[in-house]
Amino acid sequence: MSVLPLVFTSGWASGVNAYAVVLLLGLFGATGLTDEVPESLQRPEVLVVAGVLFVCEAFADKIPYVDSAWDTVHTVIRPVSGAVVAALLAGQSGSLSELAAGAIGGSSALASHTVKAGTRMAINTSPEPFSNVVMSTAEDLGVAGILTFAMFHPEAAAIIAGVLLLAGLLVLWFLVSRIRRFLRRRAQRREEKRLVNRLGPPPPG
Repeated sequence: MSVLPLVFTSGWASGVNAYAVVLLLGLFGATGLTDEVPESLQRPEVLVVAGVLFVCEAFADKIPYVDSAWDTVHTVIRPVSGAVVAALLAGQSGSLSELAAGAIGGSSALASHTVKAGTRMAINTSPEPFSNVVMSTAEDLGVAGILTFAMFHPEAAAIIAGVLLLAGLLVLWFLVSRIRRFLRRRAQRREEKRLVNRLGPPPPG
């Protein structure tokens, strides 16, 4: 129970940026900032891989449509990462508490990933890339700030993460219609492209 707030917060953060969570937790543990991080997350090879993937996500996440493709690929990766990190934080291999922590971390990661992917899809309906850069930067800073805050005030950080998750779900609910229009337009463009490739471009004039 004592690690539950950190489990929930790390799960929420994993749904936004799983690689940042692994990297930050590993660095927090390696530098002695906290004793809650297991040694498996502090290993140099884990930190290097997480760092490289974090840089890749930092670029992909700021490019319109590329960010949505990246989110699609990570629909499984982020919840699984959230569940694994949560289970490692809970410790006690094979115990019921570890399984419960994994379920909580995976569920909160899936929920926050759904919010992120949905809002990004809505943002991609706008013609300019500036909003993608702003949103991605805000997400990265939010993950880093809340996860760092959770090291010192885990209960307060979990409350903040919960409020952000609930607010994100409410915003996503209002954006559903815009996302549907985006999907219809994308399907129409694909159909038009398919017809052009099959029939050739229209004659000039």
